[in-house]
Amino acid sequence: MTDWQRDWPAPAKLNLFLHVVGRRADGYHLLQTVFRFLDCGDTLRCEPRGDGRIVLATPLPGVPPETDLTVRAASALRAATGATAGVSLHLEKRLPMGGGLGGGSSDAATTLLALNRLWRTGLDSSRLQRIGLALGADVPIFVHGRSSFAEGVGEHFTDVSLPPAWYLVLVPAVAVPTPEIFRSAALRRDTPAIAAADWRPGFGRNDLEAVACALYPEVARHLDWLRHHGDARMSGSGACCFVEFARESAAQAALAALPADMKGFVAAGLDRHPLAII
Repeated sequence: MTDWQRDWPAPAKLNLFLHVVGRRADGYHLLQTVFRFLDCGDTLRCEPRGDGRIVLATPLPGVPPETDLTVRAASALRAATGATAGVSLHLEKRLPMGGGLGGGSSDAATTLLALNRLWRTGLDSSRLQRIGLALGADVPIFVHGRSSFAEGVGEHFTDVSLPPAWYLVLVPAVAVPTPEIFRSAALRRDTPAIAAADWRPGFGRNDLEAVACALYPEVARHLDWLRHHGDARMSGSGACCFVEFARESAAQAALAALPADMKGFVAAGLDRHPLAII
C-alpha cells in the first residue's frame, strides 16, 4: 500500500481540565488545559489530481467546501510552500460538529501532516504548527501529537505523562458554537494560573462548562447523569462530556446503563497521535 492509498486518522481529543486565566489585548483568551487524544475519530483519504485543484469530495451539509478546515489546511500548506499539486480530500466524519472533541481541528492537522508527506514539502512540526494556528487554536496540538499541558491560546506545550484510562463520552444532541461561549459576559476569565509541573490528574475544572450548561440545558442534563459515575467534565467548549475509568469493563458497563434518549461511546486514551511516528 502506498501513502496515497492509506487512511490518515484524525483522532478526537479531550480537555482533562480547561481554565481561562486571562485575556490578551486582541481579545483572545489565555488558557491552561491538558489535551489527551482518544482512539477514535475521523478518517481522511487523499487522491492526487492532475488539474491542480483542491477538492473536498465529501462536503458537510451546510458547510461551503471552501470554508471547510481540510480545504483551508491544504490551501495554507500550498501557500506556505509553493506546492502546486492538486488533491481530492475524502473525509469520513464520525466526530460531532460543535462537540468539543476537536473534530474540525483534528481534520485540519491530519490534512497538514498527510499532504506534507504526500507532496514532499518537508516542513517540520514547528512550521506545521504555525500554519495550523492560523486555522484554529486547537490545530497545533494535533500536529504536536503528544499528551500535553497547553498554555497561551493553546499553542505552548509541555508534554505530560498520563496513566492508562478509558473514557465514557456522551454526545448531547446540540452543537455548541465556541465563539458564543467565549463571548459570554458570564464566563470566568480570572482563574489563577499554575505551573505545568504542578498539574496532576484530577486537578481543576472546565471554566466554560457553567456557561455552556446555562445556554444548553442538554449539556447540563448529560453531565448530571455522568456524575453518578465519577468526576464528569465537559470537553472544550462543549457539548460532549466525559468521565474517566481505570478499566474498559467499567466504562462499558456505564455505557450499557445509558438512558435511551442519550448517546455516547467508550474510547481509550492515547499518549500519542497515531501519526506522530511519521
